[in-house]
Amino acid sequence: MERTPDSSTTDSTGSPASETAPTTPSEGRDEAGVDRLYDASADTADQRRALVGGDVPVAVYGLGKMGLPVASVLASVTGNVVGADVDPDVVESVNAGESHVRGEPGLDGLVADRVDDGSLRAVSDPEVAADEASIHVVIVPTLLTEENEGDLSIVDAVVDAIATGIDPGDAVFVESTVPPGTCADRIAPRLAERSGLDRAAFGVAFCPERTASGRALRDITESYPKIVGGVDAESTRVADLVYGEVTDNDVIPVRDATTAEATKVFGGVYRDVNIALANEFARYADSMGIDVREAIAASNTQPYSHVLSPGPGVGGHCIPVYPHFLLSEFAVESPLVRISRLVNDGMPTHAVDRLRSILRTEADVSTVNGPAADASAAGEGTTDRDPAGTGSSESSASGLDGVRVLVLGVTYRPGVNELRNSPSYELIEELSRGGATVDVCDPLVGDLTGFAATPVSMAEAAGSAYDAVVAVTPHEEFSAFDWDALEPTVVLDCHDAVDLDGTDHREYTLGRAIALDGEGPPAGSPDMDR
Repeated sequence: MERTPDSSTTDSTGSPASETAPTTPSEGRDEAGVDRLYDASADTADQRRALVGGDVPVAVYGLGKMGLPVASVLASVTGNVVGADVDPDVVESVNAGESHVRGEPGLDGLVADRVDDGSLRAVSDPEVAADEASIHVVIVPTLLTEENEGDLSIVDAVVDAIATGIDPGDAVFVESTVPPGTCADRIAPRLAERSGLDRAAFGVAFCPERTASGRALRDITESYPKIVGGVDAESTRVADLVYGEVTDNDVIPVRDATTAEATKVFGGVYRDVNIALANEFARYADSMGIDVREAIAASNTQPYSHVLSPGPGVGGHCIPVYPHFLLSEFAVESPLVRISRLVNDGMPTHAVDRLRSILRTEADVSTVNGPAADASAAGEGTTDRDPAGTGSSESSASGLDGVRVLVLGVTYRPGVNELRNSPSYELIEELSRGGATVDVCDPLVGDLTGFAATPVSMAEAAGSAYDAVVAVTPHEEFSAFDWDALEPTVVLDCHDAVDLDGTDHREYTLGRAIALDGEGPPAGSPDMDR
């Protein structure tokens, strides 16, 4: 592999790396010394000096919301990073020293600095990056098929590109979350087959990203220990060496790549199951006439209780996806994991059922007039329970005719402009199917046209009249919402995060069957999910 001073001019259609690849790692070193790390015979101190001195070129495949922060941090550590992304706009912005990722503290300045000092640049052809690098970091999306099976097609495409340029002594680190066994049974054999190299000539390790949008740089460099596990001991050693320079926290080497993959998947599945349990507790609390969050908070004062908070569903690119990596890949009966997915997927429907029930009950006690009262008549005789937790209740498909609803917040969690798998999509669809007229407001999302609702600003919403408000995502920006300007109405606060003290609104939440401060129907009122 020839490395030129101006690698941006490399021709991606040049000769395959296997035609000129050295047969041993030591033969692959340049005149300056170590430039490859998968070599147990080399001195570790020399390798570390080469890494931080810029002699070990690094490629990062995928410059998305997590990939660009990873590439920028690695550029700060090594001074020699090329990022590859198929989106030409991303490549152009990075090479201009600009971050296309919004809402990441410190990232704009870090990208600008690293591009300015020449330690970071971007290309659109992953084969170009593969031909230049000896450390390859894969951080691209892993998706699900329509059958809820793992879709690793993007990972496969990156692996195939790496295979065109991989040399003996190179190492491939996979940060994308994948089903356990992927590195050992899929990626390493595929690299060997496509490159023509012996499997033992290069390293492969799973090194899961443990970051969240809005705090990526902090998470990468200090928040949590870094987990690494290789398909062989040397792969683990190299991953430990590299990430030891990246994080100020610990690096935890585990037995192998499959164990490392399981740690990431298990963590996500644990949260999904825990949230499903909290959501079931919320249903019980509605029937008991108590506040589920008060009960959970008190329960969690014992060190053996770690119940999370209920909500309107689970979104993002992680938690709703990882359970399917177990359910679809392994012939193991797992009713708990499967039912937890069903429970959480059914929460948008349950939230709409709760709203319809609240409106009907308030109409019964004459606290609401107009469209909401009409809705109560339309919903008479239906049930707001979905005992199986499947989200298939027919109740939300009726009983909302003529009701005007405002939905506040649509991203999958507060503080981020991320809509992937957001439960707001299904919740708004359920409201619309039930006959409601829906307005939607989210100050973090520029384009809300993908929702079955009319986009409005906070000022427009506050100046309107609604039969109900559903607060889905509690962005900090909503603290500026003028609740006093809004005509008194029912507020279903899905996360119990809205401060309505001093207003005339009647606040309910998932897991509390009465309005805040007792202004709504008393505990034990009919139709409150009993």
